[in-house]
Amino acid sequence: MQAFIKAISYYLPQQQLSNTELAKLFPEWGVEKIAKKIGINTRHIAAADEFASDMAIAAAQKLFTEHHINPAEIDFILYCTQSPDYFLPTTACIIQDKLNLPVKAGALDFNLGCSGYIYGLALAKGLIAGGIAKNILLLTSETYSKFIHPGDKGNRTIFGDAAAATLISTDGIAAIGQFELGTDGKGAENLMVKQGAIRYPDKNRDSVNDGYGNEQSPGHLYMDGPEIFAFTSQIVPALIAGTLFKNNVDKAGIDQFILHQANQYMLEHLRKKMDIPVPNFYNAMAGVGNTVSSSVPIALYDAMKEKPAAPKAKWLLAGFGVGYSWGATVITF
Repeated sequence: MQAFIKAISYYLPQQQLSNTELAKLFPEWGVEKIAKKIGINTRHIAAADEFASDMAIAAAQKLFTEHHINPAEIDFILYCTQSPDYFLPTTACIIQDKLNLPVKAGALDFNLGCSGYIYGLALAKGLIAGGIAKNILLLTSETYSKFIHPGDKGNRTIFGDAAAATLISTDGIAAIGQFELGTDGKGAENLMVKQGAIRYPDKNRDSVNDGYGNEQSPGHLYMDGPEIFAFTSQIVPALIAGTLFKNNVDKAGIDQFILHQANQYMLEHLRKKMDIPVPNFYNAMAGVGNTVSSSVPIALYDAMKEKPAAPKAKWLLAGFGVGYSWGATVITF
Protein backbone atom coordinates (compact mmCIF):
# COMPACT_ATOMS: atom_id res chain seq x y z
CA MET A 1 0.00 0.00 0.00
CA GLN A 2 1.33 3.43 -0.96
CA ALA A 3 2.21 5.95 1.77
CA PHE A 4 1.77 9.72 1.36
CA ILE A 5 2.68 12.90 3.17
CA LYS A 6 -0.77 14.38 3.74
CA ALA A 7 -0.08 17.52 5.80
CA ILE A 8 2.70 19.37 7.68
CA SER A 9 2.74 22.11 10.32
CA TYR A 10 5.41 23.38 12.67
CA TYR A 11 5.83 25.28 15.92
CA LEU A 12 8.51 27.76 16.99
CA PRO A 13 9.03 28.96 20.59
CA GLN A 14 8.25 32.60 21.23
CA GLN A 15 11.68 33.55 22.63
CA GLN A 16 14.30 34.44 20.02
CA LEU A 17 18.07 34.83 20.00
CA SER A 18 19.23 37.26 17.29
CA ASN A 19 22.69 37.80 15.84
CA THR A 20 22.72 41.22 17.48
CA GLU A 21 22.25 39.62 20.90
CA LEU A 22 24.95 37.03 20.18
CA ALA A 23 27.36 39.76 19.09
CA LYS A 24 26.81 41.53 22.43
CA LEU A 25 27.64 38.30 24.27
CA PHE A 26 30.63 37.52 22.04
CA PRO A 27 32.03 40.86 20.72
CA GLU A 28 34.54 39.12 18.46
CA TRP A 29 31.63 37.35 16.69
CA GLY A 30 30.08 40.22 14.64
CA VAL A 31 26.54 40.30 13.27
CA GLU A 32 27.61 40.37 9.60
CA LYS A 33 30.16 37.61 10.14
CA ILE A 34 27.53 35.31 11.64
CA ALA A 35 25.01 35.98 8.89
CA LYS A 36 27.55 35.54 6.09
CA LYS A 37 29.18 32.35 7.34
CA ILE A 38 26.32 30.54 9.08
CA GLY A 39 23.37 31.96 7.14
CA ILE A 40 21.25 32.36 10.26
CA ASN A 41 19.84 35.69 11.48
CA THR A 42 17.85 34.49 14.46
CA ARG A 43 16.91 31.27 16.19
CA HIS A 44 13.98 30.39 18.47
CA ILE A 45 14.76 29.20 21.99
CA ALA A 46 12.46 27.17 24.25
CA ALA A 47 11.51 28.84 27.52
CA ALA A 48 12.94 27.45 30.77
CA ASP A 49 9.62 25.71 31.49
CA GLU A 50 8.98 24.66 27.88
CA PHE A 51 10.08 21.19 26.84
CA ALA A 52 10.24 19.13 23.66
CA SER A 53 6.93 17.38 24.37
CA ASP A 54 5.19 20.75 24.87
CA MET A 55 6.44 21.91 21.49
CA ALA A 56 5.45 18.63 19.81
CA ILE A 57 1.93 18.96 21.22
CA ALA A 58 1.72 22.56 19.98
CA ALA A 59 2.86 21.47 16.50
CA ALA A 60 0.28 18.66 16.44
CA GLN A 61 -2.49 21.04 17.49
CA LYS A 62 -1.48 23.42 14.70
CA LEU A 63 -1.56 20.49 12.25
CA PHE A 64 -5.09 19.49 13.29
CA THR A 65 -6.38 23.08 13.06
CA GLU A 66 -4.52 24.22 9.96
CA HIS A 67 -5.40 21.17 7.88
CA HIS A 68 -8.79 20.27 9.39
CA ILE A 69 -7.60 16.88 10.64
CA ASN A 70 -9.72 14.83 13.01
CA PRO A 71 -7.45 13.62 15.88
CA ALA A 72 -9.73 10.61 16.35
CA GLU A 73 -8.42 9.23 13.05
CA ILE A 74 -4.79 9.02 14.24
CA ASP A 75 -3.83 5.38 14.79
CA PHE A 76 -0.08 5.67 15.42
CA ILE A 77 2.28 8.25 16.93
CA LEU A 78 5.98 8.37 16.05
CA TYR A 79 7.94 10.84 18.18
CA CYS A 80 11.54 11.73 17.32
CA THR A 81 13.62 13.57 19.93
CA GLN A 82 17.00 13.55 21.63
CA SER A 83 15.71 15.64 24.52
CA PRO A 84 12.93 13.49 26.02
CA ASP A 85 11.02 14.60 29.11
CA TYR A 86 11.99 11.46 31.04
CA PHE A 87 14.11 8.32 30.75
CA LEU A 88 10.75 6.58 31.09
CA PRO A 89 7.88 6.48 30.31
CA THR A 90 7.88 6.90 26.56
CA THR A 91 7.09 10.53 25.81
CA ALA A 92 4.83 9.48 22.91
CA CYS A 93 2.51 7.91 25.47
CA ILE A 94 2.27 11.22 27.35
CA ILE A 95 1.64 13.04 24.08
CA GLN A 96 -1.17 10.61 23.21
CA ASP A 97 -2.93 11.45 26.45
CA LYS A 98 -2.43 15.23 26.25
CA LEU A 99 -3.69 15.32 22.65
CA ASN A 100 -6.60 13.04 23.59
CA LEU A 101 -5.76 10.67 20.75
CA PRO A 102 -7.39 7.22 20.56
CA VAL A 103 -6.15 4.71 23.14
CA LYS A 104 -6.01 2.17 20.30
CA ALA A 105 -3.24 4.18 18.68
CA GLY A 106 0.29 2.80 18.82
CA ALA A 107 2.96 5.14 20.15
CA LEU A 108 6.74 5.09 20.34
CA ASP A 109 9.77 7.35 20.70
CA PHE A 110 12.89 7.08 18.59
CA ASN A 111 16.16 8.83 19.29
CA LEU A 112 17.70 10.35 16.18
CA GLY A 113 18.90 13.81 15.30
CA CYS A 114 19.30 15.41 11.90
CA SER A 115 18.30 12.24 10.01
CA GLY A 116 15.27 11.71 12.26
CA TYR A 117 12.58 13.01 9.91
CA ILE A 118 13.71 10.75 7.08
CA TYR A 119 13.79 7.73 9.39
CA GLY A 120 10.33 8.70 10.65
CA LEU A 121 9.00 8.72 7.10
CA ALA A 122 10.56 5.29 6.53
CA LEU A 123 8.98 3.88 9.71
CA ALA A 124 5.61 5.38 8.81
CA LYS A 125 5.77 3.96 5.29
CA GLY A 126 6.56 0.52 6.74
CA LEU A 127 3.58 0.70 9.13
CA ILE A 128 1.27 1.57 6.26
CA ALA A 129 2.74 -1.07 3.93
CA GLY A 130 2.30 -3.68 6.65
CA GLY A 131 -1.34 -2.78 7.19
CA ILE A 132 -0.58 -1.80 10.80
CA ALA A 133 -1.73 1.82 10.60
CA LYS A 134 -3.41 4.21 8.16
CA ASN A 135 -2.95 7.66 9.71
CA ILE A 136 0.41 8.20 11.40
CA LEU A 137 1.31 11.34 13.32
CA LEU A 138 5.06 11.91 12.95
CA LEU A 139 6.37 14.43 15.47
CA THR A 140 9.91 15.82 15.58
CA SER A 141 10.87 18.10 18.46
CA GLU A 142 14.18 19.24 19.87
CA THR A 143 15.48 21.60 22.54
CA TYR A 144 19.22 21.49 21.91
CA SER A 145 19.47 24.92 23.54
CA LYS A 146 19.08 23.20 26.93
CA PHE A 147 22.22 21.14 26.19
CA ILE A 148 24.45 24.02 25.06
CA HIS A 149 26.95 25.72 27.38
CA PRO A 150 26.10 29.45 27.74
CA GLY A 151 29.67 30.27 26.69
CA ASP A 152 29.67 28.07 23.58
CA LYS A 153 29.33 30.70 20.86
CA GLY A 154 29.62 28.19 18.00
CA ASN A 155 26.74 25.94 18.97
CA ARG A 156 24.61 28.79 20.27
CA THR A 157 24.98 30.43 16.86
CA ILE A 158 23.89 27.34 14.92
CA PHE A 159 21.08 25.60 16.79
CA GLY A 160 17.48 26.65 17.32
CA ASP A 161 14.56 24.88 19.00
CA ALA A 162 11.47 23.80 17.06
CA ALA A 163 8.89 21.07 16.53
CA ALA A 164 7.12 19.78 13.44
CA ALA A 165 4.08 17.57 12.91
CA THR A 166 3.43 15.52 9.77
CA LEU A 167 0.49 13.31 8.90
CA ILE A 168 1.46 10.28 6.81
CA SER A 169 -1.51 8.42 5.36
CA THR A 170 -2.79 6.19 2.56
CA ASP A 171 -3.52 9.28 0.48
CA GLY A 172 -2.17 12.80 0.41
CA ILE A 173 -0.18 15.46 -1.41
CA ALA A 174 3.09 13.59 -2.03
CA ALA A 175 3.84 9.88 -2.43
CA ILE A 176 6.85 8.65 -0.44
CA GLY A 177 9.40 6.82 -2.56
CA GLN A 178 12.31 4.49 -1.82
CA PHE A 179 14.86 5.16 0.92
CA GLU A 180 18.64 5.19 1.18
CA LEU A 181 19.73 4.92 4.84
CA GLY A 182 23.06 4.57 6.59
CA THR A 183 24.89 4.53 9.91
CA ASP A 184 28.47 4.84 11.10
CA GLY A 185 28.74 4.79 14.88
CA LYS A 186 32.49 5.40 14.74
CA GLY A 187 31.62 9.08 14.57
CA ALA A 188 29.41 9.05 17.68
CA GLU A 189 31.76 11.07 19.88
CA ASN A 190 32.05 13.90 17.36
CA LEU A 191 28.56 15.15 18.22
CA MET A 192 27.55 14.17 21.72
CA VAL A 193 26.21 15.06 25.15
CA LYS A 194 28.42 12.61 27.00
CA GLN A 195 27.12 12.91 30.54
CA GLY A 196 23.69 12.71 32.11
CA ALA A 197 22.40 9.30 31.03
CA ILE A 198 23.14 5.85 32.47
CA ARG A 199 26.77 5.35 31.40
CA TYR A 200 27.90 8.69 32.83
CA PRO A 201 25.07 9.81 35.11
CA ASP A 202 26.93 12.53 37.01
CA LYS A 203 27.29 15.77 35.09
CA ASN A 204 30.62 17.58 35.28
CA ARG A 205 29.87 21.23 34.65
CA ASP A 206 33.52 22.33 34.84
CA SER A 207 34.13 23.98 31.48
CA VAL A 208 37.20 24.36 29.31
CA ASN A 209 37.87 26.67 26.38
CA ASP A 210 38.36 24.76 23.13
CA GLY A 211 40.79 27.35 21.72
CA TYR A 212 38.19 28.83 19.36
CA GLY A 213 36.39 30.90 21.99
CA ASN A 214 33.87 28.22 22.94
CA GLU A 215 33.28 27.09 26.51
CA GLN A 216 32.42 23.38 26.70
CA SER A 217 32.03 20.58 29.24
CA PRO A 218 31.15 16.85 29.11
CA GLY A 219 27.72 17.70 30.49
CA HIS A 220 26.94 19.97 27.52
CA LEU A 221 26.62 19.50 23.78
CA TYR A 222 29.99 18.88 22.12
CA MET A 223 30.47 19.13 18.37
CA ASP A 224 33.72 18.62 16.48
CA GLY A 225 32.94 20.93 13.58
CA PRO A 226 35.79 19.90 11.24
CA GLU A 227 35.01 16.20 11.68
CA ILE A 228 31.28 16.76 11.09
CA PHE A 229 32.08 18.80 7.99
CA ALA A 230 34.40 16.09 6.65
CA PHE A 231 31.79 13.37 7.28
CA THR A 232 29.05 15.38 5.60
CA SER A 233 31.20 16.28 2.61
CA GLN A 234 32.00 12.62 2.05
CA ILE A 235 28.68 10.90 2.74
CA VAL A 236 26.02 13.26 1.36
CA PRO A 237 26.96 13.08 -2.35
CA ALA A 238 26.96 9.28 -2.11
CA LEU A 239 23.65 9.40 -0.23
CA ILE A 240 22.06 11.52 -2.95
CA ALA A 241 23.43 9.28 -5.72
CA GLY A 242 22.11 6.14 -4.00
CA THR A 243 18.70 7.71 -3.46
CA LEU A 244 18.41 8.75 -7.09
CA PHE A 245 19.33 5.23 -8.20
CA LYS A 246 16.79 3.57 -5.90
CA ASN A 247 14.07 5.88 -7.17
CA ASN A 248 15.01 5.42 -10.84
CA VAL A 249 15.52 9.13 -11.45
CA ASP A 250 18.53 11.23 -12.38
CA LYS A 251 19.59 14.52 -10.81
CA ALA A 252 17.94 16.55 -13.56
CA GLY A 253 14.64 14.85 -12.74
CA ILE A 254 14.56 16.32 -9.22
CA ASP A 255 12.70 19.63 -9.10
CA GLN A 256 13.75 20.54 -5.56
CA PHE A 257 16.47 19.33 -3.19
CA ILE A 258 15.64 19.83 0.49
CA LEU A 259 18.56 18.88 2.70
CA HIS A 260 18.96 19.10 6.45
CA GLN A 261 19.51 22.77 7.21
CA ALA A 262 22.86 22.44 8.96
CA ASN A 263 24.38 25.84 8.17
CA GLN A 264 24.79 27.93 5.03
CA TYR A 265 28.50 27.26 4.60
CA MET A 266 28.01 23.49 4.65
CA LEU A 267 24.97 23.53 2.38
CA GLU A 268 26.61 25.76 -0.19
CA HIS A 269 29.67 23.50 -0.18
CA LEU A 270 27.42 20.48 -0.83
CA ARG A 271 25.41 22.26 -3.52
CA LYS A 272 28.56 23.17 -5.44
CA LYS A 273 30.12 19.74 -4.96
CA MET A 274 27.00 18.04 -6.36
CA ASP A 275 26.52 20.72 -9.05
CA ILE A 276 22.90 21.45 -8.15
CA PRO A 277 21.44 24.69 -9.60
CA VAL A 278 20.63 27.36 -7.00
CA PRO A 279 16.88 27.48 -7.86
CA ASN A 280 16.60 23.73 -7.17
CA PHE A 281 18.31 23.84 -3.78
CA TYR A 282 16.14 25.14 -0.95
CA ASN A 283 17.43 27.09 2.03
CA ALA A 284 15.12 27.86 4.98
CA MET A 285 17.32 28.38 8.04
CA ALA A 286 17.73 32.17 8.27
CA GLY A 287 14.89 32.70 10.70
CA VAL A 288 15.04 29.44 12.65
CA GLY A 289 18.60 28.06 12.67
CA ASN A 290 19.54 24.39 12.62
CA THR A 291 16.47 22.75 14.18
CA VAL A 292 17.88 19.20 14.02
CA SER A 293 15.13 16.65 13.21
CA SER A 294 12.62 19.41 12.40
CA SER A 295 14.79 21.17 9.82
CA VAL A 296 13.61 19.09 6.84
CA PRO A 297 9.85 19.30 7.56
CA ILE A 298 10.12 23.05 8.28
CA ALA A 299 11.96 23.59 4.98
CA LEU A 300 9.48 21.32 3.17
CA TYR A 301 6.51 23.27 4.56
CA ASP A 302 8.03 26.62 3.65
CA ALA A 303 9.05 25.44 0.18
CA MET A 304 5.56 24.17 -0.60
CA LYS A 305 4.14 27.55 0.44
CA GLU A 306 6.73 29.57 -1.47
CA LYS A 307 6.87 27.53 -4.67
CA PRO A 308 3.97 25.02 -4.89
CA ALA A 309 4.99 21.80 -6.59
CA ALA A 310 3.62 21.02 -10.03
CA PRO A 311 1.82 17.71 -10.56
CA LYS A 312 4.27 14.80 -10.73
CA ALA A 313 7.13 16.99 -9.49
CA LYS A 314 9.84 15.09 -7.61
CA TRP A 315 11.55 16.51 -4.52
CA LEU A 316 14.47 14.86 -2.77
CA LEU A 317 14.62 15.01 1.05
CA ALA A 318 17.84 14.22 2.93
CA GLY A 319 18.98 14.30 6.55
CA PHE A 320 22.43 13.62 8.02
CA GLY A 321 24.40 14.19 11.20
CA VAL A 322 24.63 12.99 14.80
CA GLY A 323 25.17 9.27 15.14
CA TYR A 324 26.60 9.31 12.49
CA SER A 325 23.30 8.70 10.75
CA TRP A 326 21.94 9.61 7.34
CA GLY A 327 18.95 9.01 5.10
CA ALA A 328 17.13 10.31 2.04
CA THR A 329 14.05 9.67 -0.07
CA VAL A 330 12.18 11.11 -3.02
CA ILE A 331 8.59 12.34 -2.79
CA THR A 332 6.35 12.71 -5.85
CA PHE A 333 3.50 15.21 -5.95
